[in-house]
Amino acid sequence: MILQYFKKKENKEQIIAIDQYKKILAETNLFLNENNFFKLKNYKVSFEIVSIFLIMFIRKNLLEYNRKLYLKVNDELLSLFISDLDESLREKGIGDMSIGKYVKSYVKKFYFRISKFPEDNNLYKNETFIEYLKLIDLIKNDDYVNVSRKFNDKFTEFINSRN
Repeated sequence: MILQYFKKKENKEQIIAIDQYKKILAETNLFLNENNFFKLKNYKVSFEIVSIFLIMFIRKNLLEYNRKLYLKVNDELLSLFISDLDESLREKGIGDMSIGKYVKSYVKKFYFRISKFPEDNNLYKNETFIEYLKLIDLIKNDDYVNVSRKFNDKFTEFINSRN
């Protein structure tokens, strides 16, 4: 039964998505720990940063030359994200009976975040992005312009990176 995992074939899209998701998690961890403008450093804040970075990667992928490939990569990214939500909520102690409800609520939050995320890729001093940051209510001292600049720098770094 366990041999299926050893023989599991990963296609090109899955490999790219896994690499990108690992990068998202690593960048989230760095971003959260290197910056002191967040009100708290907890699961909610981590979820919000992962959501922002995931949206950035999805946008980056849509700008890629091979759009058909990256639409599949985006599907894989979302699957990884949902699986990661499930696993991390289980680690927090959520039981089997209610895990689906929690995952569903976080997925709804994520899709709501996508709908509110600005269309413009220049996040620095973007009023829509600043309103977005105010909506998720993570930043202390109303330092929204500085925070939007830092997110914009990350987005530019993602756009310029290969994967």
